[in-house]
Amino acid sequence: MANSLLLLGYLASVWIVFMNILSLPFMASGISSCGGSCQTLDDCAGQLICIDGKCDDDPDVGTHTCGGGSSPTPDPPSSGTPAILTNNNFEEGGDGGGPSECDGKCHDNSQNIVALSTRWYDHGSRCGKRIKITVPNGRSVLAKVVDECDESDGCPNDIVDGSDGVWNALGLDIDIGEVHVTWSMA
Repeated sequence: MANSLLLLGYLASVWIVFMNILSLPFMASGISSCGGSCQTLDDCAGQLICIDGKCDDDPDVGTHTCGGGSSPTPDPPSSGTPAILTNNNFEEGGDGGGPSECDGKCHDNSQNIVALSTRWYDHGSRCGKRIKITVPNGRSVLAKVVDECDESDGCPNDIVDGSDGVWNALGLDIDIGEVHVTWSMA
């Protein structure tokens, strides 16, 4: 009887180990390739981006890894897209480089306004729309998109360039220079 119980215990242990090994590929949070499922930009390999829940070529980069044409740039997920908040002066003579791309005007830097990196600016499709910017402590602000932070001028592709008004509304010290945030369409 004791030998039977030992054998049964051993078989149960082997079964548990076997089932755990089988389930590992499903539990792994791997990076997806073309057509693979995704929820965020970080879920896709290389220069692929998450479009409608599938990894695909980034139309703004012009890659053709997946072999298809480019897909439209999606809105970021409602939970927020990770970004780096920087500070920009949108006033005449400010460091914004001149009038805003969206309306050709300079803006009062106390307003809650932003410039988005080229890929998120999406050829002006977000001009005049509001985004919600959230800092790690949960504080958030709504800001209007008025400009592009142009990658061809050296702007990284993960920037939300906010006015003094945005920084002040979030209770941030502008002298910090950069803050990790998330953003989504409002």
